[in-house]
Amino acid sequence: MSSPLAFEAVVSGPMDEAIDSLTVALKNEGFGILTRIDVQKVLKEKIDVDFRPYVILGVCNPGLAYQSLNINPSVGLFLPCKVTLEEVSDGILISIADPEVILGHPTFADSDIGCEVAPEARMRLIRVAQALKG
Repeated sequence: MSSPLAFEAVVSGPMDEAIDSLTVALKNEGFGILTRIDVQKVLKEKIDVDFRPYVILGVCNPGLAYQSLNINPSVGLFLPCKVTLEEVSDGILISIADPEVILGHPTFADSDIGCEVAPEARMRLIRVAQALKG
């Protein structure tokens, strides 16, 4: 699977194991999980519909976030970075948003965010996806 917006990996096993593997891979690249939204649970509670297992995580590398926010505080509108996990027929699909796509906006493209921070974050998150693929 591929997406122009994200780096993807499919892992086997249940959702909790996929999140555990992702957590380790993120930590190895200096990222941590700040938020977790269980979409299946929220949709059931709020509008009483059944939905497949789907989780949205907000992940952050504090050093890169600090550097970006010092360059342009508006980057906070795009933080933390988003990762989704969803149950698919062959396992759990993990999609990691590509920071260069998000920070490619003209507001950031010609700044140190677009030229230095986004490529660094991108390389780290590519390594996370590669680690998940084994």
